[in-house]
Amino acid sequence: MSRKVGIIGVGQTKHGRRDDVNYIDLVYDAVRAAMEDVKISPGDIDAVVSGSMPPPMEGINAPHLYWSDAMGAFGKPSMRIATCGSTGMSIAQSAYYHVASGLFDVVLAVGAEKMLENDPQGTMTTVADPFFQRPFIAGAPGVFSMQSIQYSHRYGLPEERVRMAAAQISVDHHTNALDNPYAHIRIKITVDDVLKSRIISYPTRLLDVCPSSDGACALVFACEEKAKKIAESPDEIAWVKGVGYAGDEHFFGDSDKVVWESAIKASQEAYKMAGIQNPLKDLDVAEIYNPFTYQELIYYECFGFCGKGEACKLVEDGAVLRGGELPCDPSGGTLCTNPIGATGLLRVGEAALQVSGRADKRQVPGARTALSHAMGGSDQFNGIMILGSDKMEV
Repeated sequence: MSRKVGIIGVGQTKHGRRDDVNYIDLVYDAVRAAMEDVKISPGDIDAVVSGSMPPPMEGINAPHLYWSDAMGAFGKPSMRIATCGSTGMSIAQSAYYHVASGLFDVVLAVGAEKMLENDPQGTMTTVADPFFQRPFIAGAPGVFSMQSIQYSHRYGLPEERVRMAAAQISVDHHTNALDNPYAHIRIKITVDDVLKSRIISYPTRLLDVCPSSDGACALVFACEEKAKKIAESPDEIAWVKGVGYAGDEHFFGDSDKVVWESAIKASQEAYKMAGIQNPLKDLDVAEIYNPFTYQELIYYECFGFCGKGEACKLVEDGAVLRGGELPCDPSGGTLCTNPIGATGLLRVGEAALQVSGRADKRQVPGARTALSHAMGGSDQFNGIMILGSDKMEV
């Protein structure tokens, strides 16, 4: 029988072009913030799980060894994880299982990226199969633009309607980011600004796309006994209520990216564990991994927020926008901040802040149950972690 696990410390850096710090300092700042958040020291940590994109992104082999001292990992068990965009969620779930299994009591989870010191788009392009996919996919925008076109055609949706819904998501999330002091892109935009921004890969436009960011995030996971002992208040503990993770085929053409099996399976696993039966009603807030606005529409359906082909209506009704029934990405999400190795962990951290009532100006009133999500690999991994303000009975 697994143990109850809570997140007791959350730390992140300011994100963007961080020429003011080197990679080690960036990681140190996030780790220090997480430890100061819960008032512990490196001696209180039993093990460390960290990760980032594959080393070509940083140009540093075995970056977890490079950061070791900055994480306080000397003399402790340490694991590195790299699953591309889903790295942060892979880190979070690994840290969770380390504690839930009884192997360790307190585990530090760290995700980081220094994207602007290397060639992130060039690295992403090499993820694709070199003979068939790479010549026409040309990195992440090509993959996700094809996915958005597939979505529109699948349900016979007018392109104008889908474009407008995506633009509304962009406006909402960029507005949310204005209340997030850590966000990379903090600009006030309109639907017209989105629709007039330059095309990156049709139909995806510049304001439909996430940035390349430098940044880091650190979370402290603890078993119930330690969590209650360390946390100043039980209300500050974000309990892990459900987890799910799934993958499908690496080759883009071999899987359905609209009725997306790995996204559906991951969410269903997490819902079953957390006792979620009606996601739109049972969840109070969601931090969805949304590097492209069009992809977020697909996730609404895969996660059961609405029926197939109904995501545009969900946006049009305002249900998933700020002040709606299920606000998505009140932090601004991946669309406004994307240090890839940390991005999925940021989704978990932001969800933890929401359910513990500590999200400051981006707080969703009364949030008690939150979904956090990340997608990765070459567009085939999806992971979910559901957090709650009350602990799950196991």
